[in-house]
Amino acid sequence: MLAIYVFILLIVVQRVVEVVIANRNARWIKSQGGYEVGKEHYKQIVALHSMFFVSLLIEVSVIDRSFVLWSVAPLLVFLLAQIGRVWALSSLGRFWNTRIMVLPGAKVIAKGPYRYLRHPNYVIVVTEIACLPLIFQAYWTAIVFTIINAFVLSVRIKMEETALEEVTNYQKVFEKRKRFIPSTNEE
Repeated sequence: MLAIYVFILLIVVQRVVEVVIANRNARWIKSQGGYEVGKEHYKQIVALHSMFFVSLLIEVSVIDRSFVLWSVAPLLVFLLAQIGRVWALSSLGRFWNTRIMVLPGAKVIAKGPYRYLRHPNYVIVVTEIACLPLIFQAYWTAIVFTIINAFVLSVRIKMEETALEEVTNYQKVFEKRKRFIPSTNEE
């Protein structure tokens, strides 16, 4: 059981480090004349992810599950998502954020996984929220938070795309790329 808690703690620490990076990037974007969109919505994102980890910890603590061989499948998918997370984050560099930050006149970055789809980071988040609980057979957390996350992302993505379309070349760069399905259509 200790190994489960340590694994989950490592993921939480990773998220905290990402928030530190996001805050640093937000300060840089603001110093360049950028601004945040959807501040109220960001509170929902923070609440969703916080409650996800609380739910996961409660479920793995209350329900006594033993290791099953098929848990390796969601673990491998989750670990691949971590590689994708680093790829997405490093591809955007200073423009990566957990908030919706826009910089008027900026050229949208379309390298790394963004060459193939508009929102690789959201695909990764969806994958993580579905797979992390399945590693530990926390089915309720996987189901409930996958549904809540889908609703929250449906609002966030529209907000983000609208903001980027208004002040950057987002529409031109991503008009041939799908939101979540990889394609090789490039300019």
